[in-house]
Amino acid sequence: MEDLAPVNNSDGTKLIEEEEPTQPTSGLTGGSVNLANSILGSGIIGTPYAFKQAGLPLGVILLFAIAGITDYSLNILMKAAELAGSRSYQDLLQASYGLPGYYFLTCIQFAYPLVAMIGYHVIIGDTISQVCERIFGENHVLANRYFVISVITLLILLPLSFYKNVTKLVKVAFLSMVLLILLCVVIIIRIGTIDIEVEPGDWNFANINAIESVSILTFAFVCHHNAFLIFASLETPTQTMWKKVTHYAVVMATIFLLIVGVTGYITFKHFTQGDLLQNYCYTDDLVNIARVAFAITIMCTYPLECLVCREVVENFIVRHGWVGSEPTLERHLINTLIIVGIALGVSMSTECLGLVLILNGIFGAIPLIMILPAACYIRWEGGKWYGWQKLPAICLLVVGIAVVISGIITIFVDHTVAECKTGEAFDYCNETNIQLDRQLSS
Repeated sequence: MEDLAPVNNSDGTKLIEEEEPTQPTSGLTGGSVNLANSILGSGIIGTPYAFKQAGLPLGVILLFAIAGITDYSLNILMKAAELAGSRSYQDLLQASYGLPGYYFLTCIQFAYPLVAMIGYHVIIGDTISQVCERIFGENHVLANRYFVISVITLLILLPLSFYKNVTKLVKVAFLSMVLLILLCVVIIIRIGTIDIEVEPGDWNFANINAIESVSILTFAFVCHHNAFLIFASLETPTQTMWKKVTHYAVVMATIFLLIVGVTGYITFKHFTQGDLLQNYCYTDDLVNIARVAFAITIMCTYPLECLVCREVVENFIVRHGWVGSEPTLERHLINTLIIVGIALGVSMSTECLGLVLILNGIFGAIPLIMILPAACYIRWEGGKWYGWQKLPAICLLVVGIAVVISGIITIFVDHTVAECKTGEAFDYCNETNIQLDRQLSS
């Protein structure tokens, strides 16, 4: 989108803030870290489970394939927006496919980050409550996951969610990336301290549940719902700059996902859970440090998802004339409270992160990454619809539709997706605790 004049989005935000020079912007590094942080949410901790479902070798292949698809789809998404003269994802879908396209995207673009927020609540409940159980005992109020989720939401997540501009979250995103490095280090260290016997099938090249793996990995990479907000925050929002941002962000995210996925699966093999940190014993203090670090990472990513939900709601209600086009503080506060309240309430009904990842992957991430960017690019790129330039987008569209259909079928067939356990439910935990106690005593 080169040489665009300052213009308002339909959601009230500005693509380029030339009229307000004091508005903060981010450069290549800030934009890349913000985009990478958007990718590296709850999906990273589910990557080992994705490798379990697909088989480790096939899982790694799928990881690199979806990384390439993510980079490609982010670029054709912005290219289509430039050709259509659109400044937001909703505007692009309406310009491409009318009101049905607009409403379809509005539902997905609201539901996807909302379900991601629900997943973040689940992770916070899993991690912080186990750490508090280790410190204060299992009967302490802070060991109650529902109490922990509620308190952290009120004291940390809600205040962070009131931010209006993604650029202000750059420092938070940098903190998130640093803590993810700590998480990776701890997971690598723990490979040698947990001894689990190999069972038949642990080293299969491919497993029958590979479609679930595609859903989880797609969920892990999706950031398209944030793409226009991050693009608008760049100092020089051009196609050239955007390509650099997406390349750097996808590479950073892929490295983290690969490290956590491979090392996590190698450690627990057939025991691997949807939330990898649930596999570790709550008495493992080194992992408890990682639990706290990852919980903070989730808290850093949470407000970005809330911001997207709020922008979608604002765009929708303004468009239908229910409120004035000028944003107000009161409306901002009310929308934020409602969105966070919904995410908090729904998160109390489940403790299984794997199910959340799979469902959001099938119904949210795959349309956002594969189907919709490809459909918009095919619509606006010149030439015949079956031309060579459009062929990758056509393939992406077909694959996306096929994965959604296959994923829905798999959910009904595989009833294990709704099952989850904590580390203490596994026999290896007692043996691991004994080993750790010996290490401490020596």
